[in-house]
Amino acid sequence: MGDSHPLAELERIQTQILQRISNLEVSSASLLPQPIPTPTPTPTQNDAVHDDTEARLSAILRAKGVNDFSFKTVPSDYYDWPLEARRDAVGAASVHHLCKTIVLVNTQALPSVVDCSDRNNSKYYLVVVQYSARFNAEAVKNFLYTLNEGKIAKKKFNLRLAPEETSTQLTGFEHNAVTCVGMQTEIPVILDEAIQKLNPDFFWLGGGEVDLKLGIKTSEFINVVKPFIVSCSSST
Repeated sequence: MGDSHPLAELERIQTQILQRISNLEVSSASLLPQPIPTPTPTPTQNDAVHDDTEARLSAILRAKGVNDFSFKTVPSDYYDWPLEARRDAVGAASVHHLCKTIVLVNTQALPSVVDCSDRNNSKYYLVVVQYSARFNAEAVKNFLYTLNEGKIAKKKFNLRLAPEETSTQLTGFEHNAVTCVGMQTEIPVILDEAIQKLNPDFFWLGGGEVDLKLGIKTSEFINVVKPFIVSCSSST
């Protein structure tokens, strides 16, 4: 029985020591530099990015004499929506007025063709086509063969979708943001003839940011961009 008191005293001391250690750990942790949380993008920040892109492209368009155009910010899940919902989001006249811009590369071009310096025989082309239509690469191939008056073998034209990294590097715009205005590289443009025939003549395409769309009067687009107009699609 005489040993119980010293044992209890020892346990009390051990408890006090552990409590002091715990207090010291908490105190030391509070003195350590705390990591600064990385702020997540806010709608205001996203709006600022859109405003910068919209201002830059608007200035380019106005400098070239374009007056009938409009930008529209769309929700981040815009591309998950059916065409009818996208039409309503931007206020397009119909689903056929919703268009996309794709970058094509001529995989069979002559070794001397490495850039876009010759618009008649370029390594790369931009094609603007309706979402509601099916793109016909063979029609572009035949057009370019005829454009070069048969001086280049038809087998030297093989248009394929350029890799996404190449598209971004050439245009300066990411996937779903590609537009024909303010590009990093001057790439010759092919406009599907079906877009020229749209009524009313005001269509929508990428606006330089994934969530930004550009609407523009077709005749003004043609005057500024000076695209080749080619029948290169069929109805889906």
